[in-house]
Amino acid sequence: MTQNPWPDGTATGIGSMPGTDPAEAARIVVGELPDLPSLPELPGRGLGADIIGRTAGLLVDLAVEEVTSGYRAASRAGRDHQRAVSALRADLDAFDEAIETAGVRPTVVKLQAAGPWTLAAGIELRTGHLALTDPGALREFTDSLAEGLAQHAAEVHRRTGATVVVQLDEPSLPAVLAGRLPTPSGLGRVSAVAEADAQAGLRTVIDAVGGPVIVHCCAGPLPPIGLFRGAGAAAVAIDLTLVTGSSTATLDEIGQAWEAGVVLLLGLVPSVDPPAPVTLREVARPAFDLADRLGFPRDTLAGRVIPTPTCGLAGASTAWATRALALSRDIGRAFVEPPEDW
Repeated sequence: MTQNPWPDGTATGIGSMPGTDPAEAARIVVGELPDLPSLPELPGRGLGADIIGRTAGLLVDLAVEEVTSGYRAASRAGRDHQRAVSALRADLDAFDEAIETAGVRPTVVKLQAAGPWTLAAGIELRTGHLALTDPGALREFTDSLAEGLAQHAAEVHRRTGATVVVQLDEPSLPAVLAGRLPTPSGLGRVSAVAEADAQAGLRTVIDAVGGPVIVHCCAGPLPPIGLFRGAGAAAVAIDLTLVTGSSTATLDEIGQAWEAGVVLLLGLVPSVDPPAPVTLREVARPAFDLADRLGFPRDTLAGRVIPTPTCGLAGASTAWATRALALSRDIGRAFVEPPEDW
């Protein structure tokens, strides 16, 4: 187990924030998450700011264009690519300004991008097939993402002076592994990808980053945690509210990851405005229950678990997004000194 670059009791966000104002989003994130602020994403700006378009803007020597069905590989970088790059630059500038205004520079920051499988599942080739289905195209997109993400992380480090933690978002991976992805025509299903191949693709990107990598998947109650571990992830992010009550096998996999030194980012706080007020104890309790069920002392939560919202906050109001990040921060502090009555 390696030393974590963040202090015990740290909390963070998953990435996305509501609205279209990068300055406001950065101010909220830096203010509420001083130990591990995440570079805000604003998918409310539309195509090019969503998970696929934003990540495609990082690609080296590859480009995509917007089409009616989403994104398609393009022969050269055009207006769509430039829009994604410009939006990311604006986000970085706003992040820098928020850190300067806060007056205390974080020692660790986090940035997010689609993982190779979600990216390849979200881009069509000019033939009409998904990049996922063409071994050559899949390899090109994976290598390009690895190079572009390493460059992006290096730029964030230069700007902030902080250790950079990269989060790979893989919401499509469970469907990729199960063969549930529809073909572009909608008439068939894309063949399932073997776990060994999925693990190798992830490892290519993780190795290229050269620093701590989190793999995030909140698509259903059975995230492939073992696969993420095998690919070299230093941490795994899941929605604990989906996992609670799952099979013994799933809990065993979580326990094995925890025992092996993999940090868990546990989604605990609602990512959209709840219908009724929630208390700190209510949102924190599932993490303490998990430690109890797995047989780990509660005081290990501070160093081995990072509390987060259950997913991105793009669908929340600004007020709730702020509150959700504050609650995540307060859960982290509660991990350091667990209340006896929880």
